[in-house]
Amino acid sequence: MVRALRVAVIGAGPAGIYTADTLMRSGVACSVDLFDRLPAPFGLVRYGVAPDHPRIKGIVHALHRVLDTPGVRLFGNVEYGRDLLLADVRMLYDAVVVSTGCERDRDLDIPGIDLPGSHGAARFVQWFDGHPDVSRDWTLDAEHVGVIGAGNVALDVARVLAKAADDMLDTEIPDNVHAGLAANRATDVHVFARRGLAQAKFTPMELRELDHVPGVEVVVDPEDVEFDDGSLAALRESKQTQMVVRTLQDWAMRDRRRTPRRLHLHFLANPVAVLGTDRVTGLRTERMALDGHGGVTGTGVHTDHPLQALYRAVGYIGSELPELPFDRLTGTTPHRAGRIVDFDGQPVPGLYASGWIKRGPIGLIGHTKGCALETVTSLLADREELTPAPVPDPAAVVELLEERGTAYTTWDGWLRLDKHERRLGEARGRDRIKVVPRREMTEISRAS
Repeated sequence: MVRALRVAVIGAGPAGIYTADTLMRSGVACSVDLFDRLPAPFGLVRYGVAPDHPRIKGIVHALHRVLDTPGVRLFGNVEYGRDLLLADVRMLYDAVVVSTGCERDRDLDIPGIDLPGSHGAARFVQWFDGHPDVSRDWTLDAEHVGVIGAGNVALDVARVLAKAADDMLDTEIPDNVHAGLAANRATDVHVFARRGLAQAKFTPMELRELDHVPGVEVVVDPEDVEFDDGSLAALRESKQTQMVVRTLQDWAMRDRRRTPRRLHLHFLANPVAVLGTDRVTGLRTERMALDGHGGVTGTGVHTDHPLQALYRAVGYIGSELPELPFDRLTGTTPHRAGRIVDFDGQPVPGLYASGWIKRGPIGLIGHTKGCALETVTSLLADREELTPAPVPDPAAVVELLEERGTAYTTWDGWLRLDKHERRLGEARGRDRIKVVPRREMTEISRAS
């Protein structure tokens, strides 16, 4: 009798879970173990999506069904490279899929970017999402705040900074996040985009949400409403771009309102230097001109914007994994159709990648399904050539982790933690309140 294919997936976020789902639906007999360094699953959905986005958070329900599938197991609080080594997964599994995503902020190489008061957006998002590995304190004492970026993460950061703390009480934010936001002194939040309106990467729904934040006026300078042949081509090709531009034009033309807080969207403003000596005091931008082909060129005209804090939302980048090929420039694992390749371009037998660590931080969460399908298709095409795991017994990984004293969590443990967080929320009329400390999450999950 042919035994089931044994696959390890490193990372239990959307990419890893969709990979498991695709494998289980393939018609090939297999079992999948997912490993994650955090005690709870769901990765970016739990720790990278703003808490006031319940629509996106609802993706958890689909991911939940996958992890509840017979033949799929979850091992949380297990860090690859520490608790589980490459030699271990090679011994226990026929194939390994790396799905660790991209969690770090991409660098922005301009003078002053490392001054106190300058932050990466990813860390701030993780703070207000209750990530267990981020400090529980975040100082929000700036009245004028800048956000560099023209994508949805920049909008999330700007919206949370502009929003009143009590308007977040219908979400799952922990108490320390509410207390931090309640101390927020921001009156004006400025978002800086290097290119024009038609090149913005916002999605229409995310953009329109800004105008529904109580007590906040969205401001667009009419002088920023510029178009060239490249912009007009972008408008013709994309209804999404048309909706974004139409919204921004409407905001630029309307009368100003009197509100306690303002959110300014600046276009054709290229950040060239963070100002200050001991801490951030401002941002210098260069006015850009559309070049007719969808790009921009500098004009040499500079503006200094007084700010006391700055967040860069210029993209995420992946982290290197021990003993695996890694491209430091792109922050991804090199691959061909999901097959991890070495630096000579040769496939490494039995090793695969899916999600952002494979293709970079592009696309929405739903695009991860197609990425997982490509990887699984390659894996299954290779299955006759895979080196069989020397120890394929499903109990062997449990024995190994227990031998090493790893306080791993399981799917049943997540269900306990989920129930606990919902009870905390119910006591205050909310759906959920997150548990933040890693030790507390682990203890709740492992309680018998």
